[in-house]
Amino acid sequence: MGLIDSHAHLTFDALAHQVDEVLARAEAAGVDHVISIATDMADAARVLDLARAHSCVSAAMGFHPHEAGKITDADWGLFGNLVVEPDIVAIGEMGLDYHYDFADRRVQQEVFARQLEVATPTGKPIIIHCREAHDDAVAILREGGYAGRPVVFHCFTGTQAEAAALDDNGWRLSFTGVVTFKNAGDLVEIARSYPLDRMMVETDAPYLSPIPVRNVRPNEPAHVAHTARFLANLKAIPFEDFAAQTSANTRAFFGLR
Repeated sequence: MGLIDSHAHLTFDALAHQVDEVLARAEAAGVDHVISIATDMADAARVLDLARAHSCVSAAMGFHPHEAGKITDADWGLFGNLVVEPDIVAIGEMGLDYHYDFADRRVQQEVFARQLEVATPTGKPIIIHCREAHDDAVAILREGGYAGRPVVFHCFTGTQAEAAALDDNGWRLSFTGVVTFKNAGDLVEIARSYPLDRMMVETDAPYLSPIPVRNVRPNEPAHVAHTARFLANLKAIPFEDFAAQTSANTRAFFGLR
């Protein structure tokens, strides 16, 4: 069983024009499947088309917090229609970003909570973007009834205490190439102790290329193998066992066939 890149943006410009080649390189690197994430409703249509054209791609969609101030009534209507599509395996990424503050924080919070409300009846997993907003993100999820439900904080870069708080609510962490960076000491220790039967790996392509391809742009799903190999070494287990376990974790979490 090969690897799964549990979070990439194949429809972003840096990858979209070469997606067939990107997927071929992923397959050659031992990456069996990619979950491609849409960040607004125009992107959702592109992600759905991509997933329907490629059996090795699954689709997820939501309103990224950077887009929170741009959402129209028509967008909300489309969101409500698309969340029930069987080709959508997860809702998100959604959440809060207090680092860039591209949208007003109150608006981000309202958009986040509304997405959860619409997504709840589907029972589908939720993908969270959270940057410098841990307490508010946890509070909104809990108020939305998501304690104990399938939630993953993608590209987790928080503290040990934050990781423990997410675990207390039954939520997952997903690891990107950031864990391979030389200044990732705290994250390395979180990954070292993180349960193998809950671990997932991702690229967040076209961003966050891992060492040893840190200077390669754009990042792409094939590079998740570098992150996986780093984590397998960290946990002192064979790479093949790590790949098989994280793939099984990801398929179970997202309900992949």
